Amino acid sequence: MRLRMPLSVLSAAGLSLTALGLGAAPAGAAEAPLAPAADSYAAYAGSSEEAAANRAFFEAVLKSVAEKRAADPTGAAAVTVVYNASQAPTFATQIARSAQIWNSSVSNVRLQAGTSGADFSYYEGNDSRGSYASTDGHGSGYIFLDYAQNRTYNSTRVTAHETGHVLGLPDHYSGPCSELMSGGGPGPSCTNAYPNSTERSRVNQLWANGFAAALDKAEKALEKSGR
Repeated sequence: MRLRMPLSVLSAAGLSLTALGLGAAPAGAAEAPLAPAADSYAAYAGSSEEAAANRAFFEAVLKSVAEKRAADPTGAAAVTVVYNASQAPTFATQIARSAQIWNSSVSNVRLQAGTSGADFSYYEGNDSRGSYASTDGHGSGYIFLDYAQNRTYNSTRVTAHETGHVLGLPDHYSGPCSELMSGGGPGPSCTNAYPNSTERSRVNQLWANGFAAALDKAEKALEKSGR
């Protein structure tokens, strides 16, 4: 449950995906064979870079949702985040279950499946770093689900954890199993896929206050562009 740095950050540092050995695009990951050469991947570890990536991904999704709402103010009052799971068919059940868990846990934001106008997408494949959330820093984001990691750890927990980044929660690997964002910290025996009360409260808070600010910013940007 590691995260890739936003592409904008890599570009600013003069680094490319090819130079870092990360591949050219996430779409290729969806075509990876189901059985990896070895069930190994990087150990869980927190860092300031991962924290920045978490925040960037959340802000990208927030911006995407806010701009759609600003363009169509007559839409539904509830904040809806649309995800595209078509490129991660192996994890269709886990993704649907993850959305169900979050939708039953929080009230200020709702996850909804869709292929048109999605705010983020899921991909699957093999990656030695495990699963992660990523963004290009310009309103586009995706979650990558690694095969090996999802065989070692509870797959629904992995998926719900990564989806937690979409909703604004950071990693906290030193937390207990009861804390969803502790990810793989508690070890493979932990199967809890539900956010605890603190995590639920934080998400509701972010999407009540943070979304209002993002929506206001998007509306102003649209006004400047003359739309």
